Amino acid sequence: MTTQTIPFINHSEQNQIEIVDFYNEATEDYKFWSNDYNMHFGYFIPFKTNPFKRDSMLNEMNAQVLKRLNIGSKKNRLIDLGCGMGATMRHALKHYKNVIAYGVTLSNFQVKQGNELLNGKNGIILKENYNDTSFQSNSFNSAVAIESLCHSGHNYKSLREAYRILKPGGRLVIADAFLKRDRNDLCKGGTYAYHNLCNHWNLEKLEPYYYIKAQLEDLGFKTIKIEDASFKVAPSVLHVPFAITGFILKKVLRLKGLKKESLHNLKGSFYALLSGLHLKSLGYYIISATK
Repeated sequence: MTTQTIPFINHSEQNQIEIVDFYNEATEDYKFWSNDYNMHFGYFIPFKTNPFKRDSMLNEMNAQVLKRLNIGSKKNRLIDLGCGMGATMRHALKHYKNVIAYGVTLSNFQVKQGNELLNGKNGIILKENYNDTSFQSNSFNSAVAIESLCHSGHNYKSLREAYRILKPGGRLVIADAFLKRDRNDLCKGGTYAYHNLCNHWNLEKLEPYYYIKAQLEDLGFKTIKIEDASFKVAPSVLHVPFAITGFILKKVLRLKGLKKESLHNLKGSFYALLSGLHLKSLGYYIISATK
């Protein structure tokens, strides 16, 4: 069923359908970006991560996000809100033996293939909407969202649901791209990069980081910390043009055409690089908070 056959759906619902189609078709392309199926950018630390080895930085992003959860040694139920293929979950299960990991995604492909990668591990991926899950309130000790909440426009519903399912004292960590100023105040170049980024990666919109802080406070989250990680993420973003070129050459040499979703993904990656050059308009932030 295509979006054209459902004329009565609203913008948010149509965007959700397009996201599902995008990830059902384009997820396998991420194998070219990351052997571990990390569907996000990386975190560079001099003398620790290798700037020429992408997965070194991508897995370091997992490590940095998990570090901010303060997991400790007690049993910890972790949920990944928009888990993709479960790369962050697998990283958590490898390094924290006391973790039970749950992931939610709307993609059937990611549920099936992600659970195969989790086979034998203490984790599971479920087909759920992170804006409205079926989990009971106060169910989880930890929640992460790495470059996923942007797909629903950094919606208040996403933050509210995270608050609901976290136990008192539970931790939420978000790693994502955010605006540094209101959308109407972006320069022409920033506006161009921003709109094309949203269009090709099916992002409903991006919000300013200070808007997220205000919403977290309104919900009752405490000890909110905002970290600008733009320069830590930049080395992995610089891999984009090389990854795009390599991916296209691989397809050409194998006489394979590019799927529509793959083409959108590649264009989105290019505009992510372009957006990263507008440091006054967009940035990459790690936001942590406690319920």
